[in-house]
Amino acid sequence: MSITEIAIKRPTLIVVIFTILAVLGLTSYSLLNYDLIPKMSIPNITVATIYPGASAHEVESSITKPLEEALSSLDNVKSMQSTSQEGASTIMLELGTEADVNRVLQDAQRKVNTILAGLPSGAKTPSINKFSFDDMPIMKLGVIGSLPPKQLYQLVEDQIKPQLSKIGGVGQVSLVGGSKREIQISVKRDRLNAYQMSMDRIYAAIQAANLEMPTGSIESDYKQYTVRMKGKVTSLDQLRNLMLSRTTSGGIVRLGDIAEITDGIAEQTALNRINGQNSIGLLITKQSDANTVDICTKLKKQFTLLEKQYAGDHIVFDIAADNSTYTLASAHAVMEGLMLAIILVAFVMFCFLHSVRNSFIILVSIPCSIVSVFIAMYVFDFSLNMLTLMALSLVIGILVDDSIVVLENIHRHLEMGKNRTVAALDGRNEIGLTALAITFVDVVVFLPLSLVSGMIGHMLREFSLVIVFSTLMSLFVSFTVTPLLASQLSKIEKLTRKRLIGRFAIWFEGSFKALLCKYESILRWALQHRRCVYGGVFALLLVSVVLLKLGLIGAAFMNDGDKGEFVIKLEGEPQNTLLQSSLLTEKVENLLRKHPEVIKVFSNVGYTSADMGMGSNGQYKSELTVTLVPKENRSMPVDAFAAMIKKEIQEIPGLKVTSTPSNMMGNADDAPIQLLLRGADVVQLFATADSVMGVVRKIPGTNDVKLSIDRSNPEIQIEFDREKMELLDISVRQVGNTLNMALAGNSDLKYSEGDKEYEINVEFNRFDRKSIEDIGSMKFQNSRGENIALSSFATLTQSTGPNKLERFNRMPSITVNASVFGRPVGTVGDEIKKAVKERIHLGPISLDYKGQMERQADAFSSLFIAIGAALLFVYLVMVALYNSYLYPFVVMFAIPGAVFGAFLALAVTGEALTIFSMIGMIMLIGLVAKNAILLVDFTNKLKEQGKSVTEALVEAGKERLRPILMTTLSMIFGMLPIALASGAGAESKNGLAWVIIGGLTSSLILTLVLVPSVYMTMEKYKSRIINLFRKKQPAIS
Repeated sequence: MSITEIAIKRPTLIVVIFTILAVLGLTSYSLLNYDLIPKMSIPNITVATIYPGASAHEVESSITKPLEEALSSLDNVKSMQSTSQEGASTIMLELGTEADVNRVLQDAQRKVNTILAGLPSGAKTPSINKFSFDDMPIMKLGVIGSLPPKQLYQLVEDQIKPQLSKIGGVGQVSLVGGSKREIQISVKRDRLNAYQMSMDRIYAAIQAANLEMPTGSIESDYKQYTVRMKGKVTSLDQLRNLMLSRTTSGGIVRLGDIAEITDGIAEQTALNRINGQNSIGLLITKQSDANTVDICTKLKKQFTLLEKQYAGDHIVFDIAADNSTYTLASAHAVMEGLMLAIILVAFVMFCFLHSVRNSFIILVSIPCSIVSVFIAMYVFDFSLNMLTLMALSLVIGILVDDSIVVLENIHRHLEMGKNRTVAALDGRNEIGLTALAITFVDVVVFLPLSLVSGMIGHMLREFSLVIVFSTLMSLFVSFTVTPLLASQLSKIEKLTRKRLIGRFAIWFEGSFKALLCKYESILRWALQHRRCVYGGVFALLLVSVVLLKLGLIGAAFMNDGDKGEFVIKLEGEPQNTLLQSSLLTEKVENLLRKHPEVIKVFSNVGYTSADMGMGSNGQYKSELTVTLVPKENRSMPVDAFAAMIKKEIQEIPGLKVTSTPSNMMGNADDAPIQLLLRGADVVQLFATADSVMGVVRKIPGTNDVKLSIDRSNPEIQIEFDREKMELLDISVRQVGNTLNMALAGNSDLKYSEGDKEYEINVEFNRFDRKSIEDIGSMKFQNSRGENIALSSFATLTQSTGPNKLERFNRMPSITVNASVFGRPVGTVGDEIKKAVKERIHLGPISLDYKGQMERQADAFSSLFIAIGAALLFVYLVMVALYNSYLYPFVVMFAIPGAVFGAFLALAVTGEALTIFSMIGMIMLIGLVAKNAILLVDFTNKLKEQGKSVTEALVEAGKERLRPILMTTLSMIFGMLPIALASGAGAESKNGLAWVIIGGLTSSLILTLVLVPSVYMTMEKYKSRIINLFRKKQPAIS
């Protein structure tokens, strides 16, 4: 007994099965996380080391190069890229796709541990972490209050931050700006020299007087007592009275005699403002398995509670950026499109079936299939994100295909006079192999996408598997629910003109019959003029190539869409102080607030997201996150608005500016075009980079073209006379450590107050470190107790140097960066490659294309492989099902007809060829092959009944035209809401929908004549080959 027979004879069993699936599916749906994109594990590791006060050259030589040497022996490292800048070293390891990231992380930690002793004493311990998109902030906000700055910072750090951090799913809460409490020991140079003291001795004295250590235990009267030494400094007076040494006359030199000791605030390296008001910035990330929407909802509730708790201090949490808003808006937009697609598909079904009953039989397959998919999504730990929801929207047209084919055949048997039960069983059994074929075609088309490696594989795995699960479920529904409902509800509708519906149905059937007659005459002509058909199709394919060659179809990795947010990055003169940068940034804030479209400006002065966690000195830099009103309330898209604002800011003297729309992840990719040059000769490297930069600037669409390294960073260079140093008994290490402490300060020591600890910063008084003369007059004590000025054994010169140094695979490197406006990134990138190849002689310099250009190349390469695999699998599935190598080959000729329509749709709508457009191309392989399968399968059946090839093809075309139109129009109408959508995230999906609409439209027209023509040609050559083979067989005597 077949599954269909069971469904028809035992309907209660099917009802029970689908009721259970519905309950489990809805429960699973309620448990699914909302996220913007699927979980993406990028095989990258970062090694970050902070070295306060060190120059870029010093960081490179003493931190970066030793670490690179240690890490170079790690397995599965694809590339190593490092940046050495003032006070910080960052090394990024890109691993191979087969690498076990956790294992490499452990190996890297062991390698680093072996060289820790050789790193400078002032350097912090290297931090080794996996790179993750979850490290990106899901929320940015400013905390404002009426408390004095120092108390506000303490409240946020000691009270508010811990309460936010303990919310389930919150990863990290980082503070930007604010006035951090610090115990400052400001050493006066004249007093230091007068008392013959050194910075090293001061630090050592404080360290020796400010410690707690285990001292053992004693046993007395049968009791054991732990001896605890309370040696921590607990008051400023204790520090002031700390004895440093004795004078020759026996007097005591105390710390307070040579230093000013205050309970102050740490030197500010960053400021934060929101809408022009001073605040403390909070950047909140989530844990990898957490729900973005759920966390942001909990955070907002906690903000409300905290505002009530600290109402007396007027604490306000002003949210500047919230990823959950865009995530929910994107999800709601997709769900609205999904509902509209179902309505449009229902309309198509009603037009062809003229019956609410019959339309209901088809449409019931959609919820039955989708609800069951939620179970698989929960089991496989998928989330409700833009891609899985898009998959559900795209699959609407596919879900009804099997049911349409089955129900249409059941109706054909009803028209033969059979009762509903027999017609349902016979109709499904007759068409079963065809339904199996068209389902498996969809499955094998999408399965290769789930196996693609790299970032594109992480993005598309959930998308492809959701479609596979849905399609397989729709097959089960078409074999059970559809024939069951047909056996209970289906009937031949008698069309009358008494009602409006009847009149519409009669008109529609009349139009369809006229179309059928017209199609028959066209098909008969095509079968007699097959060369004209082939020539026409070939010409259309040439037109497709011309559209690409003429640049009418651009290329890009993906369209990020209009999130209503963009990031402005400002750079002043490198010698600017934080105050000067703040004043310049304030001018930009005032300019922005004049525009009614701007609702939030979140400003970080002296800090950019690229420097997050590096502690680098970027006092001349600022970053502003600008939030706009919803796009329906604006006259221009976010990229145009950002470009307009940039032009206005460029009128402010002394500022370099970039303005880039935020992508889906909430960060701004301000350099989608990246050309990385590397070579051993640094002079030649920089000269070549300047030449390449000049070429890139001439390419239309490029913007903000600049080098990654600024060579105008002001610096004071110290060159030693080593012979004098030997005579004076002073070492380079001693000078370096002392200078570092005097100028950059040392905050390793802690000051205890209750259960809290605050940093003690030991440094020169700021008035004693303002000029090159101040540095030259600094004195260093040798082993003989002599104090010797730096200028006595060193030459100090003012110069300029790079703000940072870069290396790629352990060679010096520099990157030419550029943003793009008004043109697709891929198109601009192709023109850059061509221009560089023609105009630049690289010689020993190597050039690699990075950024979106590299991601696009990798993605397109993977997707082309997926297309090849899909074509092969589709062919092999049909070979297995039909036990023939010939007829599957005929089916494959339906695909070229779709290519023309897909490219034409992209050219007409102005959409670029992106990874989503490529996914549309892959979908087309399965969709158009299904129509060809219907034609070929029915033609074979008619031939078996004794009809000639021509008559079999004509009759098959006429009989299969209705289901082909139904399935194709269902898919086209189901795509229209996605193609025309303008909501959150719509831009990334529009191109995909237009590719499918254009491809299906052209394929519908061409397949109906091309496939029969190819079939007839194949039949002709098939008989010739067989006859030829028979002639070669030896005669049997």
